[in-house]
Amino acid sequence: MTVGPIAYTKADISRAVEVSLNVGLVFALAAVCFLILRPFLPLLTWGIIIAVACHPVFRKLQRLSGIRQSLAALLCTLFLLAILVVPAIFLAQGLVQSIQSLTAQVKAGSAIVPPPPPAIGKWPIIGAPLQSIWELAHTDLGQALSRFSPQLKSILPGVVSASVGIGVAVLQSFFAIVIAGVLLANAEAAYKATRAMFNRVFADKGPELQQLVGATIRSVTFGILGVALIQAVLAAAGFFMVGLPGVSLWAVIFLAAAVLQVGAVVLIPAVIYVFATATTTSAVVFLIWCIMVGLIDNVLKPLLLGRGVAVPVAVVFLGAIGGFVAMGIIGLFVGAIALSVGYKLSVAWLQTTGADAQIVE
Repeated sequence: MTVGPIAYTKADISRAVEVSLNVGLVFALAAVCFLILRPFLPLLTWGIIIAVACHPVFRKLQRLSGIRQSLAALLCTLFLLAILVVPAIFLAQGLVQSIQSLTAQVKAGSAIVPPPPPAIGKWPIIGAPLQSIWELAHTDLGQALSRFSPQLKSILPGVVSASVGIGVAVLQSFFAIVIAGVLLANAEAAYKATRAMFNRVFADKGPELQQLVGATIRSVTFGILGVALIQAVLAAAGFFMVGLPGVSLWAVIFLAAAVLQVGAVVLIPAVIYVFATATTTSAVVFLIWCIMVGLIDNVLKPLLLGRGVAVPVAVVFLGAIGGFVAMGIIGLFVGAIALSVGYKLSVAWLQTTGADAQIVE
């Protein structure tokens, strides 16, 4: 059977042109909106994550106290801001005190670096070089710095960038918490808008996937970020008790490493330093404390992750690394949660597609 050419009328051509123009205008408008909102996307995403994670607590507070939704949102916002601001103040004070102490020691001409213990020279492989460098830093810090000046010059920009990044992350988190408070104050409207969007995109599966997204956000927030924060607080307490220099900085580094699921790596140099400078009893107690801090996630994660949905550690790790590269320090948290949500949605979609295929067969 031969099919002849299809004849198009002027009305068909006009309608096709009109549809193409409308689609083009929609894409252009979406692109313009994206470009405008692009600088604020990490902030908005972090605010939405905080709001979703805190929503059950917000509802419980409102139900038990009987207060208005706006007042409950205000109380949650103030509590979250206190959790953010108080550690930030202690971090800033610790850094300022460390700089002031270092400046005073330099002016007094006293040794800034303590002498190395004799036992270090007996360590295999690294013992002799480490003792030599340490002894030089103890006797003449200026000469030691000039000896390693090329390495320090290459590291310094990264240290400055990381310091600025910490300040930016704190500021971003401050505004994100404010955004989360606004979303909680309008929780009903936000829920209806989200439900409509999921129904529009996923049809009948919309409500189920909406619940899955909320459960994943809460699971990763409390099971990964919450556990990392608890570990960082415990590690900071141990650093403070043994008098580790720069406790605040060590705590921040450990928090980032704990989010990446490699917190134990940060504890190793701290333990080595304590064994080299403190008494044997103090060093052993600190070692036991570090082992407990490193293993406590095995107890906390099943408890907290069990409230939501489990996500492979590899997904969290890749999300945190990718988020850090794309957004800076705040991306450690946003990236881990965003990739976890994408992973769970992909798995749910594949399972749904597989079930539909079996039904068709």
